Amino acid sequence: MIALLDLFLAQTPAADVSGPVQINLLQAIILGIVQGLTEFLPISSTAHLKVVPVALGWGDPGVAYTAVIQLGSIVAVLWYFWKDLTTIIFGAAEAAAKQDYKSHEFQMALGIAFGTIPIVFFGLLIKILIPDFDNSPLRNLSSIALASIFMSLLLGIAEKIGKRHRTYEKLTLQDGILMGLAQAMALIPGCSRSGSTLTAGLFMGLERSAAARFSFLLGIPAITIAGLIELKSALGEGIGGAGIVSLIVGTISAFVFSYLSIAWLLKFLQTQNTWIFVWYRLAFGVAILTAIGGGALQNI
Repeated sequence: MIALLDLFLAQTPAADVSGPVQINLLQAIILGIVQGLTEFLPISSTAHLKVVPVALGWGDPGVAYTAVIQLGSIVAVLWYFWKDLTTIIFGAAEAAAKQDYKSHEFQMALGIAFGTIPIVFFGLLIKILIPDFDNSPLRNLSSIALASIFMSLLLGIAEKIGKRHRTYEKLTLQDGILMGLAQAMALIPGCSRSGSTLTAGLFMGLERSAAARFSFLLGIPAITIAGLIELKSALGEGIGGAGIVSLIVGTISAFVFSYLSIAWLLKFLQTQNTWIFVWYRLAFGVAILTAIGGGALQNI
């Protein structure tokens, strides 16, 4: 991917990253592609959205810009899973009315609800205990690289020992809670929300495609809540150098490539394993550390 390639090509002095910069239409499209692909593939959107603009010499597009284009990803996942969501919601309501608490839809609804609690709880805890978390060492590029390497090894182990004998229809409330705990790892930049939940699903014996599908459904509340909170905070500080046209283009690009990445991953995992992501995340983390060590990338 472009982030990995340009880490090795970035030999020129880094652009000024002290503040938001102007975003042209081509840059908006590319940033939307990066957001769309990395939000749902198990490779960490945080890492790529931080590395790619700096590695390409564009500077920092600003928190507000990345928060706005994330709305494209939110709409894409809602659109793709709208039928699943309505089935779960109405099925759970009907099951509750009939007191059929063992129905699959009721168990799924509870699993998503309870599975969302850990990331919300730990997210609020971090805000309280580490108010300046955005500027903490945990968010610099070397920490992101180490997290990427660690998660690649964890996914590799899950791929190796996972039994993969349970289908989507066999998901339970317990699965939702356990994958929800794994989802909270995404609060550490570089871990990847989809990567941590997919890894947990494989450890729990789910089929690859079933783990990915539930990972997306479980992530809808978390992604939506986080995106709206970040957007509100970011817009309060202004949108920096991004014009309205660039924002619209970036958001549309993020929507299109988010939708495509969801569809592709679900189909891919029906017949293929996850080793491509294991090796990519390992190489990505090593490339960042190498670029930082060689002076080609600032450890910001």
